[in-house]
Amino acid sequence: MRRDDPEPARTEPADPADAADPAGTADCADPAELLTEATGLEPEQVVPWPVLWRQRMTSKVEGAGAYPWIVVTAALFGLFTVGFSITILAISLDRIAIELDTSRSTVIWVVTGPILLGAIVTPSAGKLADVFGARRVYLIAMATFGIFSGLSAISWSASSLIAFRVLGAAIGSATGPASIAIINRLFPRERRAQALGYWSLVAAGGPVVGVIVGGPVVEAVGWRPIFAAAVPLAAVTVVVCAIVFPETERRRDVRFDVVGALLLAGGAAAFVIALNRGPELGWSSPAVVAGFVAAPVLLGSFVLYERRIVHQLIPMRYFRERNVAFPFANQFFMNFAYMGGFFLTPFLLRDVLGFGEAKIGVVSIARPLVFAIAGPVAGYLATRIGERINGIVGAGAIAASMLAFATVGPSTGEWFIVVALMLSGLGMGTAAPAMTAAVANAVAEVDLGVIGGAQQMVSQIGVVVGTQVMVTVQQSLTDPADPAAAYHAGYLVGAVGAVLGVAAALFVHNSHRRPAEVPAPDVLAAT
Repeated sequence: MRRDDPEPARTEPADPADAADPAGTADCADPAELLTEATGLEPEQVVPWPVLWRQRMTSKVEGAGAYPWIVVTAALFGLFTVGFSITILAISLDRIAIELDTSRSTVIWVVTGPILLGAIVTPSAGKLADVFGARRVYLIAMATFGIFSGLSAISWSASSLIAFRVLGAAIGSATGPASIAIINRLFPRERRAQALGYWSLVAAGGPVVGVIVGGPVVEAVGWRPIFAAAVPLAAVTVVVCAIVFPETERRRDVRFDVVGALLLAGGAAAFVIALNRGPELGWSSPAVVAGFVAAPVLLGSFVLYERRIVHQLIPMRYFRERNVAFPFANQFFMNFAYMGGFFLTPFLLRDVLGFGEAKIGVVSIARPLVFAIAGPVAGYLATRIGERINGIVGAGAIAASMLAFATVGPSTGEWFIVVALMLSGLGMGTAAPAMTAAVANAVAEVDLGVIGGAQQMVSQIGVVVGTQVMVTVQQSLTDPADPAAAYHAGYLVGAVGAVLGVAAALFVHNSHRRPAEVPAPDVLAAT
């Protein structure tokens, strides 16, 4: 059956209660009420105490005026726990390689594996959240992450550690699109950017904090206790989120597109793995060439297949929507420059300015610190001035940061480095929540999870591409007589990427100037 991608019908809610229930809780039966009515007894006599306790705790939380922000806080705590753990070993790979009697090139997959696989599976995870319920997917992902963290703590070899870390972090990454879906359903469209400012801060800041504090923490307590500590953190998150998250239901009218998920994951995997292994294996090696050939074939097959089926993994019509296509492009190019610069800067400071590791760590705090301030503030501003200006200013700030680093020499002052890092943090913190909100406001509520996951995948691919391209440019032009010149070339490539991000943001519409969509009642009840 061929699908012509019609726009979803918009109807007024049949009942005012539906319009007041964006979390989809109105149709969820109260177990205490059902059992009480059926037996004529008091709830304490017939309802299992865990069910009754959770129902009463949830009622108290939902009665609080700050309920949406309680949900946001709980969701972001889990998101931070997952993101923090992905990169915390980045600085300590040599130590782990010695302990597990393996090479650094092998153990590096403890970090790169979760990043790559997490980028690949997020659209499918988002679709699972749309079909089976964002609350259910988040809780399962968080619990599974905790289990694999415990297994990582008792790893007996490099292979076991890599397997546990990759599986745990990849499944845990489903908390990203699931939390996006939950947050977007709790807040009206005009306030989403404000809430997503905090989401962007945690999603991007968690891995950065892991890199910064990972070295000292591993040096102080070792790497195994870190993963052991993640187990109770995950358990607490699951319990709290099970209490405060709004109920969600499985959608019976939609099937999960397994074939589409495999084609998309295969194409994305072929591309990012080929790009990642190219410098080590050689760009002309058969494996790398095969990856670059397979990627467009699989992704093209994905598009053709999706257009022929009814229950699409990602509705293709959204890519004709400018507030989906252009924010996606903006996030790709901004992450290209932002994370490419993130990986280059420590080596620039060491090789050109002679900074030691401790000094590099202190100076580098400027970027995530400004991001932490800019994200929530810019999210609030986006609700007033619109997403487009935030996207333009954010990408422009990153371009300015890249150009500033392209002028660094042996005599450059520390203040200049700090300002350049602050510009980078300001740029990403300003644009990311606005672009995420623009996309969320452009799609139907039933597709918030999968579109959020697709946006995460595009951003992560931008990270992989930008890091690889900028580092490769720098390494290929390295001259011992003038080490700064090679870094300048790498940052100029990043500046070009950021300018393309500015160009993409120019075509984004401001959501508050567009008519609000009224979802159908069945849409409101589904997650």
